[in-house]
Amino acid sequence: MLKSSNHKRGLVVFDCDGTLVDSQHMILRAMEVAFAAHDLTPPPLEAVRRVVGLSLDQAVARLAGENEVEPALVARLVEDYKGAFHDLRADGGHAQEPLYPGIREALEALSEAGYDLGVATGKSSRGLGKVLELHDISRFFVTVQTADNHPSKPHPAMLEAAIAEAGATARGTVLIGDTSYDILMAQAAGTGALGVAWGYHPPGELTVAGASHIAQAAGDIPALVEEILAPVPAEGRAEERVEGG
Repeated sequence: MLKSSNHKRGLVVFDCDGTLVDSQHMILRAMEVAFAAHDLTPPPLEAVRRVVGLSLDQAVARLAGENEVEPALVARLVEDYKGAFHDLRADGGHAQEPLYPGIREALEALSEAGYDLGVATGKSSRGLGKVLELHDISRFFVTVQTADNHPSKPHPAMLEAAIAEAGATARGTVLIGDTSYDILMAQAAGTGALGVAWGYHPPGELTVAGASHIAQAAGDIPALVEEILAPVPAEGRAEERVEGG
């Protein structure tokens, strides 16, 4: 259920993996288990980093492409990956999905400054829910969009849904992400695009994709969001919303 808000400053939508949390080692290990189960050569870390941000079926298909596997096998790899990831979490592997330094403080600063916050991620709803619960940050977000209900990035559907659910506008929204898929999604949706330097694609690629600014550390985010949205007139930002029947 959408949280009520009187915010007018704008909407800030975060990617998850590589932006809020560093999950690359969990993702790599789950891929290794899934591929090994079918006697396929597991993908290297750099290849895995390149597909983080895509929906799982597309990511697995790209990683398995060199093996020329059939679509049915891709589907089985996806299920095996999900099972492996679940097992890693059950064994305490969630410790390998830490928040990046300064992220909690950035979320608090943005919220206190009057911005509505959201998430748009290639994760499943279950996976994202686990991460948000683990780090006790779900309270910050008025809208959460996942790969369960939308086409893969860079398609703009999940970002457009976040804007609609939050009662915002494209002009009054900033997407924050670490991959070119995030930035291209923002470009397609007509929002601002803020890249982060600590994720899975090099900052130069984010700039080429259309990021207007690059945050070198999480502490840079609030000021950069302010800079990106400052020129946007009030009517282009999130509208005031009140609870009603």
